[in-house]
Amino acid sequence: MINREQEAEMLYQITCDDVRLEVGNKLSLMGIFQEIYVQRLPVVLPKLAVVTQWTGYGRFTSEIRILSPKHEIIAASAKAEFEIPEDGYANNINFFMNLHLERPGRYLVQTLLDGELFYERPLIVGTMPGPATEVEGRIN
Repeated sequence: MINREQEAEMLYQITCDDVRLEVGNKLSLMGIFQEIYVQRLPVVLPKLAVVTQWTGYGRFTSEIRILSPKHEIIAASAKAEFEIPEDGYANNINFFMNLHLERPGRYLVQTLLDGELFYERPLIVGTMPGPATEVEGRIN
């Protein structure tokens, strides 16, 4: 085995409604999104999944946190240990059940690696006009 420093590189992070592990170790992702628009807030999302794929080498601990627009932690995954084999990859899948989104705005999905902030991306939450509010570009 090569003796070198641990290193990790995030290949991707996807937010979606659900994830299944299929035959042949394939992931099926349902309802991929970058933004959440609902009829009204507050809302409770029954399920939200964050899928992260890593490459590199070594043993690590990861954690996912979701912060409100006021930068308060509204959800956090358990710390998960994982190992990236030499010339390999590792997947982390975190599920958040009954996630309560109080207000519109810029939420943050943070990824911690070995207890340090590694990656952060926005998750915009907003409301959309209802079907009775807008017809062919006219407001009734």
